[in-house]
Amino acid sequence: MDFLNELNANQREAVANTEGPALVIAGAGSGKTRVLTYRIANLLSKGIPAYKILALTFTNKAAREMQKRISQLVGSENAANLWMGTFHSIFSKILRFEAEKLGYTSNFTIYDTQDSKNLIKAIIKDLKLDDKTYKPNDVLGRISMAKNNLITAQAYAQSSRITTADAAARKPMIAEIYKHYQMRCRQSDTMDFDDLLLQTNILFRDFPEILDKYQQKFNYILVDEYQDTNYSQYLIIKKLSERHHNLCVVGDDAQSIYSFRGARIENILNFRNDYPDYRLFKLEQNYRSTTTIVEAANSIINKNKEQIPKRVFSENEEGEKIKILRALSDKEEGFQVTNEIFKLANYEQQEYCDFAILYRTNAQSRILEEALRKRNIPYKIYGGQSFYQRKEIKDLLAYFRLAVNQNDEEALKRIINYPKRGIGDTTVDRVREIALQHRVSIWTVLCNLDKVTGNFNAPTITKLNNFRLLIEKFTGRVSEDNAYDIAVYIAQTSGIVDDLSVDSTPEGISRKENIQELLNAIKDFSETAYKEGANEKLPAFLEGVALLTDQDSEKAEDNNKVTLMTIHAAKGLEFPNVFMTGIEEELFPAQQSTSTPSALEEERRLFYVALTRAEKRVVISYANSRYRNGQIVPTRPSRFISEIDPHYVEGFISPRNESSGFRLKTPVSTHKPTISLAKPPVTDIPELDRSRLKQIEPGQVLPGMIIFHPTFGTGKVIALEGLGVNKKAKVLFTKEGNKTLLLKFAKIYTQED
Repeated sequence: MDFLNELNANQREAVANTEGPALVIAGAGSGKTRVLTYRIANLLSKGIPAYKILALTFTNKAAREMQKRISQLVGSENAANLWMGTFHSIFSKILRFEAEKLGYTSNFTIYDTQDSKNLIKAIIKDLKLDDKTYKPNDVLGRISMAKNNLITAQAYAQSSRITTADAAARKPMIAEIYKHYQMRCRQSDTMDFDDLLLQTNILFRDFPEILDKYQQKFNYILVDEYQDTNYSQYLIIKKLSERHHNLCVVGDDAQSIYSFRGARIENILNFRNDYPDYRLFKLEQNYRSTTTIVEAANSIINKNKEQIPKRVFSENEEGEKIKILRALSDKEEGFQVTNEIFKLANYEQQEYCDFAILYRTNAQSRILEEALRKRNIPYKIYGGQSFYQRKEIKDLLAYFRLAVNQNDEEALKRIINYPKRGIGDTTVDRVREIALQHRVSIWTVLCNLDKVTGNFNAPTITKLNNFRLLIEKFTGRVSEDNAYDIAVYIAQTSGIVDDLSVDSTPEGISRKENIQELLNAIKDFSETAYKEGANEKLPAFLEGVALLTDQDSEKAEDNNKVTLMTIHAAKGLEFPNVFMTGIEEELFPAQQSTSTPSALEEERRLFYVALTRAEKRVVISYANSRYRNGQIVPTRPSRFISEIDPHYVEGFISPRNESSGFRLKTPVSTHKPTISLAKPPVTDIPELDRSRLKQIEPGQVLPGMIIFHPTFGTGKVIALEGLGVNKKAKVLFTKEGNKTLLLKFAKIYTQED
């Protein structure tokens, strides 16, 4: 076990003590994933069979990275049979084994959020309710919260406390919507994300022999990010660990920021009450950030009362103090932030991908995006539309889902008339009404059209039958072919590829390329599964897609771009330079979060998370006014800024500012940003004789060439990138510094010989 020597003393102690309940409190950047990984490797090296170990994470990405590292430490054969993955992926696996006991088939499909919203929208329409009162998003959130607290539709309707609260909110029909929603999911043989946990709890509650089987199976249970678990997850873990008590949870109460999703900080704070014989291990050395950032973060989080005491420290360099940028308006704030990034990128030779701009709400990104575009700074929005949420991808996935589970109502409605086959909305609504009347799935109606012929004319029945026969043709091959072969067959036979091929616009070509990219992903899945002896069928691929998390859905672009994201989305990530924007009262902390001490403490934890994403530099910005609801309103800096120990803040004088508790040395200008953008002189580029200049074509521009630009003056071509009309030149100008020019638009001159 030489790998134990790679750990510090505290990490090694947490890894070596494998018996009994253990709570590992891991400060930001202290190597918690490393401890989990090495603890599992240690168990395997002691001869514990991999299939006896259950490891639960919050992202598939984290599980994959841990599995890879464990294989490197103890060999891939030892690590191959680990039960490692997200809560949802592990428990969906158990549910497929035990589905029949709960009245599902093992081929049940999983609704994503959009599927659930669409179904709720249809139910609201069927019940003739006002969709402005019963907004699908709000209703789904209410149902989700109920499920996370193990409240079934029946229990919801029987709870006078809940129904009274709904009536007071003028939404007395939510219980009825919830009942119909669950009934329709049952008919469709589908579960939503929350069902995967709710139904696991029901399985363990109603079938003690099943619970006993899995209690005996898992001798060791490890849980990552324990502070983010909800009540449903907490109860499953508690039940599974009752026999062996070898439960190790890793987390940081100071990073509990997901209460709006049902996460309960009490789960980690009360661990000692649940397991009185537990051992506590603290990881307090931060390997990520400078000493200044770590100490500043400590000074903030120490203001919270509900926490497990710890003292995070860093032995890295002291680093720069935290810079505060003050702007007159939100627009000027965007200007200042982008200027600061431009300065650092150009004069300190930092890459744009080294920068992250964080904000409290997505609405703040617009002004920041505009400012970045004006500066020609490339950026990407983290958490934008996932590849798997694009229309053409969802269309083809719906065919796959229906081939696997013909009762999947949302998949069927999505593609029954795509590509167009003459089955209109009126026909679909009529089929759906018949299904509701008889409490069966739409597919069951399609299979029994001869019994409802009075409802449709002969051409319509022919079209519906042709659609059913097409799906049955796919269904017959699902169990025989591997995922890739059946996927290609469905893509071609369904008509989707032909339909997209008709559109020759750039958007149409892009959609067809996306379909090909999906097929490439399925081919990779099939080949990998075949090599590893795993399930290579289409249902296994669909399950992997359905269980993708937010971070897993991000495309792996390694482009050199500034990252924009909410602070919630940034958790678990790190960047050399972090800009925290809009740090103002009523925005951060959010206005609704200042009414209770617990809500304010969560906002403070969120601030702590933002600070600790940074490795080298933190810049905090706020504005004195901001556009809200179409008008300019005055704002004041957040209390969190004044809570940072002034020793770690650049420009802090004393808490005398009446609005914020502090003021800055640097006066704010009404015309210019407070950042100096003085450019270092460039002396090694010879001046050109302007009387001898001639314009040249884009194809004539070469690296090393001295050129003249009407706006930027004389410069030297450093590099060329791109092809054809997208060809760009990176140029170092004598007075303006580095610029990137799109050559098809730029007027470039050089000196005649």
